[in-house]
Amino acid sequence: MAAQRLLIGLAGLMGAAGVALAAASAHGADASRLASASAMLLFHATAILATVALLARGLLHGGIGLAAAFGFAAGAALFAGDLTLRQYAGHALFPYAAPTGGTVMILGWLAVTLAAVVAKRNP
Repeated sequence: MAAQRLLIGLAGLMGAAGVALAAASAHGADASRLASASAMLLFHATAILATVALLARGLLHGGIGLAAAFGFAAGAALFAGDLTLRQYAGHALFPYAAPTGGTVMILGWLAVTLAAVVAKRNP
């Protein structure tokens, strides 16, 4: 339960950051990186909320579903953080941070698939 509340809180922060980055992208000069960062945060904030809801309904395997949701949060933070830092500071978070975040998000989606397949069947 505490992990799910943490994920909901993270999703809220990601959503707020995604909207802020969308606004910065719309009003900033040469800020296309921020649009991509915004999209990843907003999409994956929603994915976290959906995953938590599916976990609460018992439609996903608990441990795998939680790992997927935390993967969404970590991957989106790496991806968006790297692009945002490149935009404002002119350097990367660390080498390959954005692709690493993207890979973690992809693994999160595959984990959702696995969590659905191995979930206990309710009668």
